[in-house]
Amino acid sequence: MDWGSFAFVFLAGLVTALATGIGALPFFFVRDVSDRWNVALWGIASGIMLSASVFGLVLEALSAYVRVSLSGVSVSSVPTRTLLLLLVGLLAGVLLVVVAHRVIEGAEVNPRQYEEADFRKLLLILGVLTVHSFPEGVAVGVAFADLGLEGGFRIFGVAVPLLAVFMTVAISVHNVPEGVAISIPLRSMGVSNPKLVWWSVFSSLPQPVGAVVAFYFVRVARDLLPVGFGFAAGAMVYLVLAEFVPEALERGADLPNGGRSELLAGIVAGVVVMVPLLFV
Repeated sequence: MDWGSFAFVFLAGLVTALATGIGALPFFFVRDVSDRWNVALWGIASGIMLSASVFGLVLEALSAYVRVSLSGVSVSSVPTRTLLLLLVGLLAGVLLVVVAHRVIEGAEVNPRQYEEADFRKLLLILGVLTVHSFPEGVAVGVAFADLGLEGGFRIFGVAVPLLAVFMTVAISVHNVPEGVAISIPLRSMGVSNPKLVWWSVFSSLPQPVGAVVAFYFVRVARDLLPVGFGFAAGAMVYLVLAEFVPEALERGADLPNGGRSELLAGIVAGVVVMVPLLFV
């Protein structure tokens, strides 16, 4: 077993977790982040996640049969088995997020209690957050399926797949507005700036774990890669539709047109930033 590859994937997942802490940094300089900027950030995150899911993960699952280039899209006959595996993965990813939402809604976790949380309570909090952020780590881990093989970027002497870079950037950017969202209620409770960063990062710590678990899965069961890609894509698309967009619209409820203009502009910006990477 190549422990160096697992360490590399864990570090990539840790980068995405640390990016959540960036969302707390504005509070070092201002008391609040405007609703307009919050909506735009959620929109950018949504655009990036949708691009990464559809143009990254789904196309990668069908890469042997679908070719995308500047000259157009070429499609050859996709085996029924591949399509079924992809569909199973998509449905499993959606199911995980649905279950995660129910667990989160049924768990009463008061951020004020973080300060006094004993070991048992910290385990409960971490368990809830694991269900919430684990799918994002899975997306990172699956994207590293071809780590060390020919092609991709050379990083520290290791061949890293373009999809892995794409996904790590996508999840990291998504985590920034999530860090903002976590910090807002904590700031209102008087939590100090350094602890805002800590709790923001803490909320995403399950991601490197999810990345390693998913990477192990796709390494030992490469025939089931479409399931892995579909799982990550289904989870991410459902997260965008069920969580990011409603969160953005809630933040923008008092803006003109309910913040829909800022949300749409953010989504378009996220897509425009990420899609060109397909042609690198």
